[in-house]
Amino acid sequence: MSGFQYEAPVSVDEAVGLLAGAKGLAKVLAGGTDLLVQLRTGAVQPDMVVDVKRIDELRQISGNAASGFVIGAAVSGSEIGEHAALVKAWPGVVEGMELIGSTQIQGRATPGGNLCNASPAGDCTPGLVAAGAICVVAGPKGRREIPVEQVPVGPGKTSLAKGEFVVALKLPPRAKNSGDAYLRMIPRTEMDIAIVGAGVDLTLDASGTCTHARVALGAVAPTVLLVDAAAKALIGSKIDDAALAKLAAAASAACKPISDKRGTIEYRTKVAGVLARRAAVIARDRARSNG
Repeated sequence: MSGFQYEAPVSVDEAVGLLAGAKGLAKVLAGGTDLLVQLRTGAVQPDMVVDVKRIDELRQISGNAASGFVIGAAVSGSEIGEHAALVKAWPGVVEGMELIGSTQIQGRATPGGNLCNASPAGDCTPGLVAAGAICVVAGPKGRREIPVEQVPVGPGKTSLAKGEFVVALKLPPRAKNSGDAYLRMIPRTEMDIAIVGAGVDLTLDASGTCTHARVALGAVAPTVLLVDAAAKALIGSKIDDAALAKLAAAASAACKPISDKRGTIEYRTKVAGVLARRAAVIARDRARSNG
């Protein structure tokens, strides 16, 4: 591993200045659970590493279900899992974060890091996309907000410009009778990379009819897919077997996977429909209990 300049700023402005002024490749270290592995293997060789864990704004969870939550990009998975109000309002988002690594990894892994690592199989991203989460990005031109699904643009690549980094993730206010869920399929029982991930968020009216839905799939395309056709299969239905069958078919039809040692194109395509259906049932049942 070659040498690099290490910086640990204490403000967003300081971090932006360092990233914007860096000569050569600069990488942000939020938790380091991906970056440190890449450094050790030589997959990346940065000239500067900017550790953002000391920036207070990035280490906070604020808000509530009524106003919406703001999750700092450098909050750890453990802290997210221990935040009772967030777990109650957005269990699917939390499930995705808590599936990253072991208990030890959870103490370091962050939603901002998982998102910006831009792996198609990242577990945190599908739940955030299904939730309609917004990413707060800081850079030399100030701050901007973009949907989470617009951050990764390909495996290992993001839409962030030089000097920009993720400050926070914003979850919208939670309506009554809403629920979400995230499920994944992995080759082993623990700590493996997803073959498929499926996140579903939905809202029911007083009669149990679905009025809102978002369905996101991971590990079946170069980036997480927001599958509008799958959501439309649920909206206007009681989320019965017929609607769930349409959802599964739409999810499978949207897939653009590859074959690798973890699964074939055919297997991933089939599993995507199965997982999306199962996640929708869990989200529906949660919504029914959140009136």
